[in-house]
Amino acid sequence: MSVTCFGELLLRLTPPGRQLMVQAQAFDLAVGGAEANVAAALASLEHDVRFAGVVSDNALGDRAVGSLRAAGVNCRFLARAPGRMGLYFMEEGAGSRPSSITYDRAGSAFALAVPDAIDFAGALEGARLFHTGGITPALGPGGVALAKAAHTTALAAGVPICFDGNYRGALWGAWDADPAPILRDLVADATILIGNHRDVSLLLGKVFSGDGEDRRREAAEAAFAAFPRLQLIASTARQIVGADHHRIAARVDTRDGARQTADLAITGIVERIGTGDAFAAGVIDGWLAGAELPVIAERGLAMTALKHSIPGDMALIGRAMLDGFSAGAGDVRR
Repeated sequence: MSVTCFGELLLRLTPPGRQLMVQAQAFDLAVGGAEANVAAALASLEHDVRFAGVVSDNALGDRAVGSLRAAGVNCRFLARAPGRMGLYFMEEGAGSRPSSITYDRAGSAFALAVPDAIDFAGALEGARLFHTGGITPALGPGGVALAKAAHTTALAAGVPICFDGNYRGALWGAWDADPAPILRDLVADATILIGNHRDVSLLLGKVFSGDGEDRRREAAEAAFAAFPRLQLIASTARQIVGADHHRIAARVDTRDGARQTADLAITGIVERIGTGDAFAAGVIDGWLAGAELPVIAERGLAMTALKHSIPGDMALIGRAMLDGFSAGAGDVRR
């Protein structure tokens, strides 16, 4: 049994040494994309993972696919097409200056793809879970069509859907869309939602507070009432002290109860990008194992904490590293 992930595979360009874009003379390249990051993390945890999507049929596409394969992901259902790769540029923050992302993905081979270009039925055959999210529909009407086709195929195959809200205002705003009804339609298909009270507020058109566990439970119960298929909601709460010092707690809600971890201090941050995807992978790993809520929450927290120490988009965290995680264990392992 496998997990199938679907989304856009991207190239990331970052000025070295935390430079501003206006200073840059060169860029470091990394491969990522939210769903690809989840796929790589799950493969690193020894799950059988397939990735479905479309990438450019050129050397840049080769580079992207090679990175995903190197992480252990099955790319058989990753179609190739003429066109450009989606890009994004990141300025890494420091001190009181936050990181900043600039997208350059309009008109990519993925954004222009039609549903028939991807063998969703083959990618989902025998799958135990389908993971996707809110970035694909944010790309435009074509992205909405891709997302709906993927969901329809998963439901027909009886494969549960894990949907990560991953709201990207810059992408939705580029085509003057109303994201709420589109995302509501997609979340209605999901068994697992990776999202917090802000995602629920967007979906339901009602403001929910994240101030305290009772308020977060209120948002979760509203989501369960609105979406009958939904069985589990997982989220993090992040307090940003500085660019390299955050405090994070993880939370998992079901219809019958909830579990929230204590805050974990994360300092000396190497990389912020991909930490939410690492959290999603940890939650999925626990769910696939049939773990209890405390274990699912702690596993998600451990994955996101570890990812803060790893450069690049992907959380290439092995099972031994995850199982051996403990806060503050910074000495050399011999």
